[in-house]
Amino acid sequence: MSELDIYKRQGFAQSVGIGAQPALVIVDFVVGFTDPAHFGGGNIGPAIERTVGLLADARKRGWPVAHTRVVYADDGSDAGSFAAKAPGLRKLTETSPLSQIVPELAPVPGELIVRKRQASGFFATELAGWLAWRRVDTLFIAGCTTSGCVRATVVDAVSHNFRTIVLVDCVGDRAIGPHEANLFDMGQKYADLMTADEVLAATG
Repeated sequence: MSELDIYKRQGFAQSVGIGAQPALVIVDFVVGFTDPAHFGGGNIGPAIERTVGLLADARKRGWPVAHTRVVYADDGSDAGSFAAKAPGLRKLTETSPLSQIVPELAPVPGELIVRKRQASGFFATELAGWLAWRRVDTLFIAGCTTSGCVRATVVDAVSHNFRTIVLVDCVGDRAIGPHEANLFDMGQKYADLMTADEVLAATG
């Protein structure tokens, strides 16, 4: 019996589907994650490139759009155990070039910029309330890293009872093994997996 057969026998990987009001959440596509010398590598670059077109379509369709950034105080006084595990994250301060959203995905007026100190875009942020006010029921998730902040945001999205769709060609990781493993696991337990083209076709 294959690993996939085990999940099938136990009833995993059911579809949550797309609801009436989607939103796009772009997780941590900042400059520092485009550079392998800092936090990048793997397939993060191609995921950013694919998200550019998706973001343009989302704006045309009037979807709410939220972007997340990891931002710490200049003196690191608000850093906790997340930054203790990965001390380099302390470089992501408000004015650091590494912490700025990549220019090709720069937010426009009306889009939310979430500043966070933990992996999840929801933890101790205004994201859930902002989405609820807009009556959002479905989240399309892009960003990086698949195994880190994307996964944490997906798990918390499900915890808030959003229909959650991971855009497989718009998420990336510094290593492909964790990327693929976490896509598989999220697809079995937390989210539907779709490409950007599939989402646009389904919501057209």
